[in-house]
Amino acid sequence: MEFHHISVLLEETIEYLKIRPNGIYVDGTLGGGGHSEAICKKLGQAGRLIGTDQDGAAIEAAKARLAPYEKQVTVVRDNYQAMPEVLKELKIEKADGIVLDLGVSSFQLDTKERGFSYRMEDAPLDMRMDDRQKLTARDIINTYGETELFRMIRDYGEERFAKNIARSIVQAREKGEIVRTGQLNDIIRSAIPKKALATGGHPAKRTYQAIRIELNRELEVLENTLDDMIDLLNPGGRLCVITFHSLEDRIVKTIFKRNENPCTCPPDFPVCVCGKEPKGKVITRKPVLPGVEEQEENSRSKSAKLRVFERKV
Repeated sequence: MEFHHISVLLEETIEYLKIRPNGIYVDGTLGGGGHSEAICKKLGQAGRLIGTDQDGAAIEAAKARLAPYEKQVTVVRDNYQAMPEVLKELKIEKADGIVLDLGVSSFQLDTKERGFSYRMEDAPLDMRMDDRQKLTARDIINTYGETELFRMIRDYGEERFAKNIARSIVQAREKGEIVRTGQLNDIIRSAIPKKALATGGHPAKRTYQAIRIELNRELEVLENTLDDMIDLLNPGGRLCVITFHSLEDRIVKTIFKRNENPCTCPPDFPVCVCGKEPKGKVITRKPVLPGVEEQEENSRSKSAKLRVFERKV
């Protein structure tokens, strides 16, 4: 299957990056290379792009797409949390811009064997963004205790019927291992009241999101690496992050604000004594959202939000 993914908020991201022709840019979630290609088009001979992704299929697709710019591009298969080490190995101290396009790609959702989509009624429960990882969605569903499943579905899926779903999963697997998406979908449907099934879209959507986030440690990685990325920016460099659900967006918003105003002194102190200085400023006071035209052309863009942080000059 050909790798296909439409880059969300592409024009807006490129505009906010303020690309310098001789600058160094990092695409932490390379995907199909859409954002990277747009960056490369604005780079001069001395410009450079480093792209990372943990998905092997994405790496191959991006390499092919970025082949015309191969002298300026370095592609590395790794999670974006390794960005400081990747740049250090390449003898790059700072970057002029960093892009993160979070979430799952269209290719991952549409490839049945990857098991990401609740719409694929008979696919293996996999959901790994990096197939070198041993743990799969199947392992989580069949080994987590009821309390662990409840916590995961409640916190990462924001699912109001999390307790019912967790209990139903545990009861169902007593009869046999749950290995296919169709099985899991039926279990989730049976756990949700009929009245609720009539509204709110596919009943398994939130549970699948929760499993994927847990399996790939998505929120943990994001929360642990944004500070590092801000530190990797040159003065005036920008970090652009595109999120697709409220949990991601909340993390980005909180960390950006903390880096803009890190002071921990009590509000009634007349002057700051903690000594913590701002690392830069938030450029987007409100998140940038896709326009009507983009939402019509790409329904998966509807939940996207872009936030931008600029390193102190």
